[in-house]
Amino acid sequence: MRSKEDYLKSLNDGRKIMYRGKYVTDILQHPVLRIAALHASKIYDFPNRLYDDPKYGKISKYFKIPRNSQDLIDRHKLIYDSTIFCNGIFNISQAIGSDALFALMITAKKVDKKYGTDYYNRVMKFYEYIIKNDLTLATAQTDVKGDRSKRPSKQDDPDMYVRVVDVRNDGIIVRGAKAHTTQSAVSDEIIVIPTRAMGEEDKEYSIAFAIPANTPGLKMIVRPIDEVEGNTSSILNSKDYELETLTIFDNVFVPWDRVFLFKEYEFSGTVARLFATYHRFTAISYRAAMANLYLGSAILAAEANGILNEKHVRDDIIDIVMYKEILRMSAISSSIYPENDEEIAIPNFVFTNIGKLYTNTHFHEIVKDLIDIAGGIIATLPSEEDLRSEESEVITKYLRGAIDGKERINILKLVKEIAGSSSMVGYLLTTMIHAEGSIEASKIELFRTYDFNESKEIVKKILSS
Repeated sequence: MRSKEDYLKSLNDGRKIMYRGKYVTDILQHPVLRIAALHASKIYDFPNRLYDDPKYGKISKYFKIPRNSQDLIDRHKLIYDSTIFCNGIFNISQAIGSDALFALMITAKKVDKKYGTDYYNRVMKFYEYIIKNDLTLATAQTDVKGDRSKRPSKQDDPDMYVRVVDVRNDGIIVRGAKAHTTQSAVSDEIIVIPTRAMGEEDKEYSIAFAIPANTPGLKMIVRPIDEVEGNTSSILNSKDYELETLTIFDNVFVPWDRVFLFKEYEFSGTVARLFATYHRFTAISYRAAMANLYLGSAILAAEANGILNEKHVRDDIIDIVMYKEILRMSAISSSIYPENDEEIAIPNFVFTNIGKLYTNTHFHEIVKDLIDIAGGIIATLPSEEDLRSEESEVITKYLRGAIDGKERINILKLVKEIAGSSSMVGYLLTTMIHAEGSIEASKIELFRTYDFNESKEIVKKILSS
């Protein structure tokens, strides 16, 4: 199987990556982007990451097609444990791509049944290529959208959603842009799927496909990594973070064998919804693991401050425990009561979206809890340069608590990074609301899929008696 070194060597393949207005020719030599690549590479060091598939032999567990509840429980544990392995920062490298592949497998069969197309074989051929080469995948779903009040085909600029602009004997030409594409700049392949349901007038936008990251015409503009740049006090993000890009398709050619949906507009919503469900299941799994950063920091900060036995502190800690375990309960319940389509298990729509909605609306509360425990010192902590200066000894003396000053400062530095910094916390407060689907997206899906009949019937029974 592929090694960490194999993966890292593969990244310098001519892909077009821009960071702060300049194209990056060697990712591993870039002081900021290399951290995202090294973070991604940890997936190849994750213990027991492979399993013996009866058909394909040893493959990554991420690509095990879920057939039942146990497979989904195992997938939850895989995502949870690998997030812990990566210091509480999600490693998306094979998670999001497998989410998309499962959605495409189900959708492709449905399209083939209706139209006699060959999409399922194309998806499976691509799947086999991925698992045999043990590749990493990004998924580009969210279009830039333009005027949100208008459908794709009604935009003033037709390129606000990725679309087909030319059809050739050997494939299609696509143009447009996708936003928020996580780890695309350090992935081997990029899967592109619709962001929403489409009408017949939107059929040019009803496309799904996959391309290598170095495909001509593909350009990736990486967001500023403010949580690393200039942050000499960084403990976590100097080791682990994930980047996002504005992903531009500038007349990109896609061969037919990499096209998985082509103008079958009535199935755009199908693949979008299925992917969202798998990826929200992924979200509640990794966010439960990520909560350990806040829970562990809260306990250590309370001990450092000598306040662990105070009631309000214990209340704060229990809040974080509840947040973490509600997410795990949602993931496990979603696995125990799965949907099933085309012989593939899908996490329960209701339980998945309840868990996702809970983390959307409660993440800021665990940040508040940690700040409450750590104290205002995280906002006024001396700089790393101060701590290395000739005054370091006296600074350390006066910043002791119930433990040694140096040890307390290290705890406070991490707390500041994950709960008190304008860069990382601003990023997290935004992504915890919008990543893997916004609050409103989860509400819409929950209302659509929830069975209200039981509740209606009991009231009708009372009223009719």
